[in-house]
Amino acid sequence: MQISRIARPWHIVTFVVVLAALTLQLWLVIDGRAILVDGSAPGVMERVRRFFSYFTIQSNLLVAATTFTLARDPAHDGRLWRVARLASVVGIAVTGVVHWFLLRPLLDLSGGPLLADKLLHVAVPLLTVVGWLVFGPRGRATRADVWWALVWPVLWLLATLTLGPLAGWYPYPFLDAAVLGLGTVLLTCLGVAVLFVGLSLLAVTLDHRLRRTSSHPAADDTMVR
Repeated sequence: MQISRIARPWHIVTFVVVLAALTLQLWLVIDGRAILVDGSAPGVMERVRRFFSYFTIQSNLLVAATTFTLARDPAHDGRLWRVARLASVVGIAVTGVVHWFLLRPLLDLSGGPLLADKLLHVAVPLLTVVGWLVFGPRGRATRADVWWALVWPVLWLLATLTLGPLAGWYPYPFLDAAVLGLGTVLLTCLGVAVLFVGLSLLAVTLDHRLRRTSSHPAADDTMVR
């Protein structure tokens, strides 16, 4: 069986896993359980707002949107889609890396919360990155797309740091300037930003190199620029 014939089933499985993970986590949030417990007990609407404030959730939503389009049409293309695809792949990779090194040691989960955590932070990143490496589609990302893909995480960070003091809540403890100090938070943000830019540029370079040897029928002749 050719690899290209497995592409659509892989994207379908990825989409289903993302959808299941997001649905489970949202149900846990509405039910009053959360991945990171800060000691507060906000109302349902505030819990839902916080749910969508997590970078993890937003990156999983981007993966869901892009894999859904690929499941329907593996040759799907368009400038906005290319930026969204690059942002989703890099964003979910950053989600996995940051969770493994910064958040996992803080968690003590079991049952449904543990399952949701592993799906969102381990299964989806692996399915997405492996799917991108093996199935592409190739020749879609350019270096110019990297800077457009950075718009989303930059806006997320600005909104998080702005709303955090007003709401008295941050989605991640390493962003809480009131506890850690602004200097420490900015240094952490710089490290994550470097990781994001580095992975984005690496993704574009790999995409260009893999395109040369790819036999994927959806690959095109877009050059890295």
